[in-house]
Amino acid sequence: MTSTADISLIKSAKPAGLKGTVPTVFIDGEAGTTGIEIRQRLANAAGLQVRSIDAELRKDPAARKALMSEVDVVVLCLPDDAAREAVALADSLGSDSPRIIDASTAHRVAPGWTYGFPELTAGHAAAVAKARRVTNPGCYPTGAIALLRPLVEAGLMPADFPVTVNAVSGYSGGGKSMIKTYEDGTAPAFELYGLGLEHKHVPELQLYSKLTRRPIFVPSVGNFYKGMLISIPLHLDTLPGKPIARDLETALMRHYTGGGLVEVVAAADPSAKGGRLEPEALNGTNQLELRVFSHPQQPQAVLVARLDNLGKGASGAAVQNLGLMLGLAL
Repeated sequence: MTSTADISLIKSAKPAGLKGTVPTVFIDGEAGTTGIEIRQRLANAAGLQVRSIDAELRKDPAARKALMSEVDVVVLCLPDDAAREAVALADSLGSDSPRIIDASTAHRVAPGWTYGFPELTAGHAAAVAKARRVTNPGCYPTGAIALLRPLVEAGLMPADFPVTVNAVSGYSGGGKSMIKTYEDGTAPAFELYGLGLEHKHVPELQLYSKLTRRPIFVPSVGNFYKGMLISIPLHLDTLPGKPIARDLETALMRHYTGGGLVEVVAAADPSAKGGRLEPEALNGTNQLELRVFSHPQQPQAVLVARLDNLGKGASGAAVQNLGLMLGLAL
């Protein structure tokens, strides 16, 4: 279990080995959607210096390498291949190599990288705080893992249980090209995608949920800028011991003791507002909400996670991890 106090204590301890008197960070790829959001979130951060590279040198390896040698942490907001190249560039610096937070998919299941979900399990925030290589979680897996991992660890869900994860995101999650199609009015109002069942988020979703059976993941995108809902339907009578929805909710609450950035919202009247939940309520925050919806006469439940896909699902998570790594309250 991870508590708010755990994370606060970690933030109070400044790391040794800074390259200067003030911690410094370089956002490699700061012109992209995630990079811009991180820069905005750090705009008023106290005790931290954000370094930038001239626009014309953003793809110049020598210039980037030189800046990497001067900063404490590099946040990579790059496509996967470019992120791998950036890591190789940083590694070539030897003892001057900076710590890295990678917001791409490139290293999410790679050996030697710490998964950047501090609330994942007991002690994980401390692991992020001391890590030299942190891989930022994907937006969809953040919600799904947050729902599934506690149930598997509590023995309420077998690791080989056939899981289906459905999700919808705002179009900002698709990057500049998708944003353009929605903003110029050429995109559909809603669409399913990833129907080839090979979405790049599946490996991390399976690994960090501790599932041995590959889950089915069905993502979708709606005509709204940001916000996200992840839902997992369950037939409770197919689970060991035939738990009721309250058992699932209790397991989630125990796992996320102290709240922090992950909040388990207690069950409400399922008839309230027609049992509806909209995706944009947490926009602009770094919060993640978890819920268990059910009906007393039906042996079924729907697990739901809500978050800002650019907040806890991307840039917000990177800033949270950066704070832990530098001992700062960002």
